[in-house]
Amino acid sequence: MVIGYGSNKIALSESKARSIMAKALATLPVDGKKVLILIPDRTRTAPMPLFFKLFYELLGDRVAKLDYLVALGTHSPLDEAGMTALVGVGEAERKAKYPKVTLHNHRWDLPDTFKRIGVITKAETNQITGGLLSADVPVELNKLIFDYDQLIICGPTFPHEVVGFSGGYKYLFPGIAGPDIINFFHWLGALLTSTKIIGHKVTPVRDVLNIAAEFITVPTYCFSFAMKGNKMMGLFAGHPKETYDKAADLSAELNVIYVDKPFKKVLSMAAEMYDDIWTAAKAMYKLEPAVEDGGELIIYAPHVTEISYTHGKVLDQVGYHCIDFFLKQWDKYCGFPGGVLAHSTHVKGSGTYENGMEKPRIHVSLATNIPEERVRKINLGYVDPKTINVAEWEGREDEGIVVIHHAGEMLYRLSSEKGK
Repeated sequence: MVIGYGSNKIALSESKARSIMAKALATLPVDGKKVLILIPDRTRTAPMPLFFKLFYELLGDRVAKLDYLVALGTHSPLDEAGMTALVGVGEAERKAKYPKVTLHNHRWDLPDTFKRIGVITKAETNQITGGLLSADVPVELNKLIFDYDQLIICGPTFPHEVVGFSGGYKYLFPGIAGPDIINFFHWLGALLTSTKIIGHKVTPVRDVLNIAAEFITVPTYCFSFAMKGNKMMGLFAGHPKETYDKAADLSAELNVIYVDKPFKKVLSMAAEMYDDIWTAAKAMYKLEPAVEDGGELIIYAPHVTEISYTHGKVLDQVGYHCIDFFLKQWDKYCGFPGGVLAHSTHVKGSGTYENGMEKPRIHVSLATNIPEERVRKINLGYVDPKTINVAEWEGREDEGIVVIHHAGEMLYRLSSEKGK
C-alpha cells in the first residue's frame, strides 16, 4: 500500500510531509534496529535537510542507528563539509543533536566496497532487451547495506535519459552499484537512445533494475517524491516499485514541458549544482527532443572547468559521438566502459556515421571554462562564454531561439510526441 499525496498545483507543507512520514514509518518494525537511508547527492533538487530532521524526529528514539549513505553512482565523493551541507546541519550540531547518525559516501572507486548478490542471466538479458544485448550480468551492491536491518530509499523522481525516470530502485542501481551492471544498463539505454527513453515510465532499462533488486535480502522501503523547482509537490511512501510508479506519474505532469514548434537555437544554462560536463550534460539531454534537425544547442556553464572528475581521462580518449560511430567501429571501442560510451552518445545526440563521416542531428557546443583545445579534441563545438550576452538571447522565441535557465531537470518535448 502506498501512503502519500501528490498535486500538480499545491505544494506539500512541512506538516503534511511529516504526517505522511509519521504514518508510513509507524508501520516499519525498526524498534531497536539499525536503519540505513539512501539519499541523492547535490546534483538533485531535493529538500534533504527537511527529511533529515523528520527522520530523526520520527525514528531517533526508536532505532539503534539511523545512518545515511549518499547514492553517488560514480559522481565525485563529498567531503565532510559537502556531506553536512547536504543534510543541512553542521558537524558539531550533528554530533550534538543527532548522535545516532553517521554519514557515509558510496565508495564506488574502491573494489572492496562491493558484495555480489546475484547474476542476471544471459537468457534474461536477451529477453529484457529484445535481443539487443545478451550477457550474464553480475549484480553487486555496496556491502554496507548488509550491516543494517532496514534500508530506506529517499529521493526525487525526474525524467532521466537512461532509465526513463529517476527514483525508486535507481538509488540502488547505479546509486550504490558495482561497475558491471552500471555499464550494462547504461549501454542498453544508449542503444535504445535517450530520446526514446527519457520521460517514459516503463522501459527495458527499468526492467533491468527491477530484476536486479530482487536479489536484495535487506527489507527495503521507499519515500519517492516529485519536485517543481524547489517545491515538493508529492510524497509517496511504500514499496519502491509502487512509490516510483506514483512519483513518475506526477513528475510527468510537473517536469515535462511540451512545445508546439521545435527550437532552432538553445542556450541551455546548466544549473550551478552540476560541477562537470558529466552532470551538466543534463542541460543537453532534457532539451534535445525539442531541437529541430540541424539546430544548435549550447551548454552554457561558465562555472564548469572539467569534463568529468571521474571519467575525464577516458572521455579524452573516446570523445563525444553518436551511437552509430561506436557501433560501426565496435572492435575499436568495445573495450571501453559502457557507461562512458553511453554518456558520450547522449551528449552528442542522435546522428549517422557513413564512409568515415559523422553527421549529428544537432550541433552541440560547450560554453564553459574548459579550454577550447580540449573541447574540440573531444569532438564538441566550442563557444567562449565571455562572448555570450544572455540578454541578447532573451525574448527571441518567435525566431525559434530560446534561453533555458536552471536547465537539467525539466524535460522539453514536442507536443506532437505527447502520449508516445
